[in-house]
Amino acid sequence: MENNTVEQWQALTKVKPYLQKAWETSGFKKPTSIQEKTIEPLLEGKDIIFESPTGTGKTVAYVLPMLNNLDENSKSMQAVFIAPTKELAMQIFEEIQKWTKESELSVASFIGGANIKRQLDKLKKRPQIAVGTIDRMKELIEMKKLKMHEVKSITVDEVDQIIANKHVNGLKAIINSAVRDRQLVFTSATISEQAEQVGKELMNVPETIRVSEGGMKSESLEHAYIVCERRDKIDVLRRIIHTGEFKALAFVNDLEKIDEVAEKLRFKKVKLEVLEGQSSKIDRKKAISSFRAGKVPLLLATDVASRGLDIEGLTHVVQFDFPKDAASYTHRAGRTGRMGRTGTVISIVTPGEEKSLMKLAKQLGIFAQKKELTRGKLIDAK
Repeated sequence: MENNTVEQWQALTKVKPYLQKAWETSGFKKPTSIQEKTIEPLLEGKDIIFESPTGTGKTVAYVLPMLNNLDENSKSMQAVFIAPTKELAMQIFEEIQKWTKESELSVASFIGGANIKRQLDKLKKRPQIAVGTIDRMKELIEMKKLKMHEVKSITVDEVDQIIANKHVNGLKAIINSAVRDRQLVFTSATISEQAEQVGKELMNVPETIRVSEGGMKSESLEHAYIVCERRDKIDVLRRIIHTGEFKALAFVNDLEKIDEVAEKLRFKKVKLEVLEGQSSKIDRKKAISSFRAGKVPLLLATDVASRGLDIEGLTHVVQFDFPKDAASYTHRAGRTGRMGRTGTVISIVTPGEEKSLMKLAKQLGIFAQKKELTRGKLIDAK
């Protein structure tokens, strides 16, 4: 697209007027690379597996065409969206609400851990779109409350995490409960070989699309690291937070360790919230709301709790613990520097972990600048 006008984009995709209006009011000027490559084939009803870095507009890339293909006059369930975590499911739900505001379509969320009676009441109102976590969606289907026989499309976000967490049988059960000619979409920032294989097994002549622009190598994303002994990591994190205007998401690997880190940081007068997989729905909502509102500069999280988390204005991602692999680094880093905004990823590593970081950076094709803390400032190491 040489001339990136809204009119040309609408003509290209031929979306319904209410979606065109939603695009304009959202302030978008042009589609991102992944949106350009996926929206048209999705509008045509093709099965697609697509990979694109976090923060490149993946949600809109599948939400917009899926909504366009629905029948507003039909009161049956027509589209299902599946996510591995409560937070991601709710973000998809809120995104769909924005795009359907000017339509007759209704959407309902079905999250694991929430009151199932209330969710059954939602189904009685016959929503055309369902968004939820894999465990609760499967449960409702098995109860014969969530009717899949008229579902036109199933979209699975962060599919690699669902499969890595051994939910592949549950995923297959949900997909197989729908009609065979339904449209199926798999997406993630990192599509694993296993996820792609499962997709090809379940899909009808699938198309695989991969986009790397705007991701790890983006100029808007800076990669840095600080070397210290393991026992000094907490104090280094404290000092990083005090170097300037920070809105940072810090990753801790172990569920058992995160409370200890939080307690020691609070003892050092650092204001923070904690997000972990075992947090209650109320605690998770409180933690995210407080952090989003800027009441605390730091959110400590595990990988599971933060998957798909989108927080506007996030300036930094801090790797308090070294990521388990390149995919983990990619997903963590993708929380900042989203949609062209600037962001910084800082890894706090031991001397032994520094070598692993250099190897990982080479694998990802990025440059990580060594930093040091001097007089309350973060500067390039000599």
